[in-house]
Amino acid sequence: MLSEEKNRLLTEVGPDKPMGQYLRRYWHPIAGTSEFDDQAVKPVRILGEDLVLYKDLSGNYGLVDRHCPHRNADMSFGFVEKCGLRCSYHGWQYEASGQCIHQPFEEVADPSARMRKNTAIKAYPVQEKAGLLWAYMGPQPAPLLPDWELFHAKNGFAQAVFAEIPCNWFQCQENSIDPVHFEWTHNNWTTRLAGEEGPYVPTHQKLAFDEFEHGFIYRRLRGSETEDNVMWTTGRVTLWPNGFFLGHHFEWRVPIDDTHTLSVLWVFSLVPSEQGDYVQDKIPSWYGPVRDADGRWITSHVANQDFAVWVGQGPITDRTREKLGQSDKGIVQMRRRFFEDIEAMQAGEEPKGLIRDPAKNHCVPLPSACASEVASGLTRAELDAHPLLGPYLRDFFGQAGQPRAVTEAYERAIGQKVRGATFFKVHGSGAEAAAGQAATEAAASAAPAMPAVPGR
Repeated sequence: MLSEEKNRLLTEVGPDKPMGQYLRRYWHPIAGTSEFDDQAVKPVRILGEDLVLYKDLSGNYGLVDRHCPHRNADMSFGFVEKCGLRCSYHGWQYEASGQCIHQPFEEVADPSARMRKNTAIKAYPVQEKAGLLWAYMGPQPAPLLPDWELFHAKNGFAQAVFAEIPCNWFQCQENSIDPVHFEWTHNNWTTRLAGEEGPYVPTHQKLAFDEFEHGFIYRRLRGSETEDNVMWTTGRVTLWPNGFFLGHHFEWRVPIDDTHTLSVLWVFSLVPSEQGDYVQDKIPSWYGPVRDADGRWITSHVANQDFAVWVGQGPITDRTREKLGQSDKGIVQMRRRFFEDIEAMQAGEEPKGLIRDPAKNHCVPLPSACASEVASGLTRAELDAHPLLGPYLRDFFGQAGQPRAVTEAYERAIGQKVRGATFFKVHGSGAEAAAGQAATEAAASAAPAMPAVPGR
């Protein structure tokens, strides 16, 4: 149980709040690069700030204030130039650094351009990596954008999947260090959603939580599993400060503001070795719906089950009412680390896990339960039998709403059709399930434009 003050410290992300200042010292994924295949400007809200993300005519990305410093015009209506973004109201143009580089009439009135030279818009650096656009909103010098090893994996199909969740980021991130929820939120709940009353999966018997440079590792044993099980010898990574790594995919919980979170999944699916040396030319990204056509929360897919649970805790869960148990040891450790690190930051110390040495930022490894398989590849039969990687060969169960174009691209990559029939299992089968899938696709197409990417 936490005090109200401690709960606010964990959950408030504005630029004047300690957690907001802390999170701004890290790079965050805020969009998919494929979103800019057919648009140049996108309004975004990140860490409580209203901004505009754009790709100029030279192919460079920028992230600037939503409002022009001239007379507060909305820069989301601006248009890109060879260099930067121009306000559509009076034509003031800004480069990616935020410096104003053109004020058409003002420069006629004053050829020395004194006003232009003294005008700038708030701007943040943006980098592209692994089909994602990353923003850094903190003090300079910025750390390096982590170059995780999985981003370099070969012979696989990657995709990025987004969803906007109406709750605070921290209750989403606490999910990343909560092994027992898999047993109930995903395994047993899925059984009940399918109309079955059992049997339930084996209960967790043993948990361990270890801190390392880039976050925490949780390890677990269920039922009769022994300590040679990969979930004990390797485990899974709570990636600092707001990520989750499961060996074949990442998840990030990026604060939009105090009561909304951008969920980002980046999934790598192995292509069977029979397909030869597969090279993916573009990583698709897409937004998935969180509610069905009747307004009910979608619970048919893994990430959607998480979303429903997080939102059910409230916009900002009241941690003064908690009654923590033995399964929450990791959550307690993670909270303690945030409290300690925020205090250290305020004393001028470096936050946890930042990478500044370029020599240490190439193919950065993380503990992975399927590292050897991803590195060496698997035949179709081996992949189909693999407990972690195999399910994606049969269906994209990670998050609801995968666009048909992404499904078809994946099928071409793996050389077979996927089932694609798990949409809205809870609401029926046959024609009802088909209608649910159609509703999912319709909802996805109505969401912010974006190509595709799978879930956990």
